[in-house]
Amino acid sequence: MSTPKPQEILAHGLWNQNTGLVQLLGLCPLLAVSSTVVNAVSLGLATVLVMAMTGLAISTVRNLVPPEIRIPVFVLIIAVLVTVVDLLMHAYVHELYVILGIFVPLIVTNCIVLARAEAFASKQPALASTLDGLAMGLGLTVVLAVLGALRELVGKGTLFSGLHLVFGEDARGWTLQVLPHGSGFLLAALPPGAFLGLGLLIAAKNAIDQRRRQRQTGSVAVLRGA
Repeated sequence: MSTPKPQEILAHGLWNQNTGLVQLLGLCPLLAVSSTVVNAVSLGLATVLVMAMTGLAISTVRNLVPPEIRIPVFVLIIAVLVTVVDLLMHAYVHELYVILGIFVPLIVTNCIVLARAEAFASKQPALASTLDGLAMGLGLTVVLAVLGALRELVGKGTLFSGLHLVFGEDARGWTLQVLPHGSGFLLAALPPGAFLGLGLLIAAKNAIDQRRRQRQTGSVAVLRGA
């Protein structure tokens, strides 16, 4: 199996094979914690860290693990790395850790992490596997951030509420009140709003891809005509 170029890995992770918009993996935490930008980005960055370290670790030991027991070993490695991230968040951003709740330890069962470990890291060198984990995790984080911003803005009329959970009490006033207080649309902050928001993002991506394909087809037709 040939190793993709770095730009190909980044393009697949951030856009072409985006886990949130194309592969539709890991939707449970994506829909559950995206009620605000801060919650969404925080869980996304935790997932990025786990995926990057998982890619590096599994790629490093891939030739030492018998194929028959690779999946249990991969899950064990992922569980250890998630525990490290879980304890770090518990120690340094405890209030945010409490809000995110079960979804931090549940990164162990996130199908994105195990899928990339099996499909990519178990067959590719360490550097490419680490980059793949970063790209896939960042692609999911961008979707989480946009969905969180959309839901928070429409649902509460604010942006970046809860920054004090990460940066301390000094950041309590950093929340942007974009719409008049109390004018938010509650449905956006509820679970159905997450499904509607994700559907809009998927539709937007498909529209952009279709426009790009039409431009490419038009360029090829012009060149042939010339």
